[in-house]
Amino acid sequence: METKNIGLRDITVADTKISHIDGKKGKLIYRGFDVLDLTKNSNFEETCYILLHDHLPTQKEFEEFKRKIRDSRQIASQMQKNMGNWRKDAEPMDVLQAFVAALAGYYNEKGTAKEISHQRAINLIAKVPTIVASWDRIRNSKEPIQPDSSLSHAANFLYMLKGEKPDKELERIFDVCLILHADHTFNASTFAAREVASTRAHMYSAVSAAVGALSGELHGGANFEVMKMLLDIKNENNVEEWVTNRLKNGDRVMGMGHAVYKTVDPRSTVLKELSKTLAKKTQMPWYDITKNIEDSTVRYMKKEKKKEIFPNVDLYSASVYYMLGIPMDLNTPIFAVSRVAGWSAHVIEERFAEAAPKPMLYRPKAVYVGKYDGPQGCAYIPIDKRK
Repeated sequence: METKNIGLRDITVADTKISHIDGKKGKLIYRGFDVLDLTKNSNFEETCYILLHDHLPTQKEFEEFKRKIRDSRQIASQMQKNMGNWRKDAEPMDVLQAFVAALAGYYNEKGTAKEISHQRAINLIAKVPTIVASWDRIRNSKEPIQPDSSLSHAANFLYMLKGEKPDKELERIFDVCLILHADHTFNASTFAAREVASTRAHMYSAVSAAVGALSGELHGGANFEVMKMLLDIKNENNVEEWVTNRLKNGDRVMGMGHAVYKTVDPRSTVLKELSKTLAKKTQMPWYDITKNIEDSTVRYMKKEKKKEIFPNVDLYSASVYYMLGIPMDLNTPIFAVSRVAGWSAHVIEERFAEAAPKPMLYRPKAVYVGKYDGPQGCAYIPIDKRK
């Protein structure tokens, strides 16, 4: 009997202490902390510490953690030389996946298995931004900019990317974006990381797999598609007709709706305000167009489909990154710059945490619905007798 492909939705595969989504209430929790509280009071580096260590750091712990990250930002010069051998039009996510995997060949961490995993987590959080920024400059025939240890994680990435240190407002906006994307329970890329980790593969292999999963447009590529949509619409006057035609044809409006949230995605609420702030600062039209897309989609779905629909994290993050001056095809790599913290925490939990006292190799079951000819299977016919 053929089974219905549900993409493992609502199938529980493991326990976790890292994050939780309450889809009915529209809440996202990191290690017990509401993500909205973290965006108001914390920063990305501290959020990384919480995800990895399950508690708020003391001042001493936090300073040491930040020092480790800042000291680990630089990548081997040979990696940047190797990037120069790639096609200039290579997809940034392909480059990122390759060089995340390559870290295993450049760095030889020492210690117990758990200590090595934590060292690799620091390396990944610190170096993924450098890989992304280096590739963007190399593909544009520019020299990579070395990390600045005096800058925060958010400010340093923007500096390495554009060669200019951002003002405090832009730094904080990008920092909040990183907090919002740091983890989101067992999404496709996190599940990929944990599935690979369940084989006892090391951290770099697991995170490289996660990068591959994130590259798809149904996962991390969605905000790139949102920005393409905004550029296609061009101005507010075109929104209503564009949205109506798209929905009448049975197509999706990217950035609207979510597989888990049955109400407003809390991340979209924050990003909406950030987009509004940036629109005022830059005098760009993208917030107004995005707001009209949200309103038009909600109206159409309510009137024609009798359904409620809400924006997800991608709808407003697209315009935020665009107004920050970030190239569109770096939207998904920037997602990885943030989410690598969550992936690393999940890999460590999969291997070592008490939440899963006896980790098991992931081995789901499939129902075979292919050809079957007789009790012994299909009969093999020699090639010279086939018609």
